[in-house]
Amino acid sequence: MTRYAFKIEYHGAPFNGWQRQDNQPTVQGAVEAALAKLEPEAPTIAAAGRTDTGVHGWGQVAHCDLTRDWDPFRLSEALNYHLKPLPVAITDCAIAPDLDWHARFSAMEREYIFRIVNRRAPVTLDAGLVWQVSQELALAPMQEAAAHLIGKHDFTTFRSSICQAQSPVKTLDELSITQHPYPGGQEFRFKVRARSFLHNQVRSFVGSLKQVGAGSWHPDQMRIALKAQDRSKCGPVCAPHGLALANVVYPQDPFS
Repeated sequence: MTRYAFKIEYHGAPFNGWQRQDNQPTVQGAVEAALAKLEPEAPTIAAAGRTDTGVHGWGQVAHCDLTRDWDPFRLSEALNYHLKPLPVAITDCAIAPDLDWHARFSAMEREYIFRIVNRRAPVTLDAGLVWQVSQELALAPMQEAAAHLIGKHDFTTFRSSICQAQSPVKTLDELSITQHPYPGGQEFRFKVRARSFLHNQVRSFVGSLKQVGAGSWHPDQMRIALKAQDRSKCGPVCAPHGLALANVVYPQDPFS
């Protein structure tokens, strides 16, 4: 038995999220169906993060134990063949450091990227990959507001009501916002890093920060909302399609 690690890229639009569901298309279900074409008794796969419906993956990581000895490159090629025409691709494959290595539990940090395109004209080439906001946004107030969220806090305000995490207390390592030229407008890119996240936490952050950028909130309202520990104080949760799981960090990186 050999444990294989996979780096997976996917467009989240056609899927009801990552996690397998009966009678619903999911990314996990698609990868497991492809594995079953290679090893009918292949077990289920475990992933670093369970992305929601419509959320994308640039650097999702998963693992699976297989009885057959596969060359990692050949395994990735075979899986990509069986994943066609779905928008899912195995971008890297490696033998895990050992059988105790786990895509979820061995992860030290997860990084998400959220993209807002700020312009009036409809987005075409990036449609479905960004959240388009037509009203003008200001970078500096959003950066000031984001600084209140860094560190260890009770994030109840930014936690979905259906979140199943045992505690709302998390440590946010980074929430940086950068502005980039975009045809006919600007792109605002939110980089968010932490060991783990609450359900809808990143989308709740970005939705509230957009209120600041648009001038509807003063930057200090982010601090007030955080301290309230009250979900009703959160701004509108933003659309999922601007969000992507970009990277997962491990102490023993199988892909390095």
